[in-house]
Amino acid sequence: MRKKQIELLAPVGSFDSLQAAIKGGADAIYFGVEQLNMRTRSAQSFYLSDIKEVSGICKRNGIKAYITLNTVMYEHDMQLLQMILKEAKKAKIDAVIAADFAVIEYCSQHGIPLHISTQANVSNIESVKFFSRFADVIVLARELTLKQVKEIADEIKRKKIKGPSGELVKIEIFVHGALCMAVSGKCYLSLHTQHASANRGACVQNCRRPYIVKDAETGEELMVDNEYIMSPKDLCTIDILDQVMESGAEVLKIEGRTKGAEYVQVVTQCYREAIESVNDGTYSRGKVVEWKREMEKVYNRGFWEGYYLGRKLGEWTPHPGSAATEKKIYIGKGTKYYPKILVGEFILESGSLKAGDTLMVIGPKCGMVKEIVTNLIINGTSGKEAVKGDKITFPFATKITPADKLYKIVGTSHA
Repeated sequence: MRKKQIELLAPVGSFDSLQAAIKGGADAIYFGVEQLNMRTRSAQSFYLSDIKEVSGICKRNGIKAYITLNTVMYEHDMQLLQMILKEAKKAKIDAVIAADFAVIEYCSQHGIPLHISTQANVSNIESVKFFSRFADVIVLARELTLKQVKEIADEIKRKKIKGPSGELVKIEIFVHGALCMAVSGKCYLSLHTQHASANRGACVQNCRRPYIVKDAETGEELMVDNEYIMSPKDLCTIDILDQVMESGAEVLKIEGRTKGAEYVQVVTQCYREAIESVNDGTYSRGKVVEWKREMEKVYNRGFWEGYYLGRKLGEWTPHPGSAATEKKIYIGKGTKYYPKILVGEFILESGSLKAGDTLMVIGPKCGMVKEIVTNLIINGTSGKEAVKGDKITFPFATKITPADKLYKIVGTSHA
């Protein structure tokens, strides 16, 4: 197979996950600011004042940074929108991801690179031609098959459809993460029941709950068993990544700005390795099994390949919440760092820890670090078990601060 120039795009909802994306091998990251993005309810968005720092971290690490401004915009949003765009341009953010024409117009006026969000539901070459006046990258609708993606990508080359940069328009598609039952995520169920619009980033996820079916005539009720019939399994294309890379899509996007740093790092790293394996000819079924086993350890609702192979939606999750085979339990936080000997100190605030346990540290500088405790040093001496109030130390390459959280990793009933 001819080597494919692919951009791997990772989700970032915190400085912890930003470092995790970098460590995982992302080529670019995307993040939301204030309330004008599609994860305002479920994720702690970055603030206006964070844009410069996010951009700086990305530039120092040689990756791109994109801001998502992909909600429906109301008139009262215009002032904040312009403030974000002004700051984005000043910080040299690489592009804005949007679907609302107000954002598209402002980006065009200010010369800010634009990517068209999947919320625009672009599904054909004529729509690509229209949006190419404004954008260099277009995220296609999630409902397309790989055959349809390839047809659009081939037509872009055949018709030489170029964006504002003068380069051929690039196609971006999602390759991993949560799926919504609605067309390209444009759902009104949450707005109808809770006056909380999914299209304003405020979805309450009604679809992820169990439901009772009631006969309107007799009043008889039946619990829908085993399947959460509006809650799809998560998209996972690592099984078919060779086909995905042959589709002509040049940007592969991972969903998950609400997920923890461990999710971002593990999933990004698996897809990074898979992309390189496809390119160097070592992609194999055995490797796929290992990658999926790793990704099953972090948040997921079960996996399927989405619409890409022409299947209709019908892969429903059998239980609420995550099907991850591991979970992290918070036990403490960073207290001190010894730079000369590269050792970190943590205080246990809950639970206990024994030699042989698996630890995870998540923080804004280290991203995510996971390791097994081989030698447990408790309050300065070797010990068998640390409990609440104890201080433990172990080798750690990155400076520790109180912002670094310590977790113990345990198996789940899904393991």
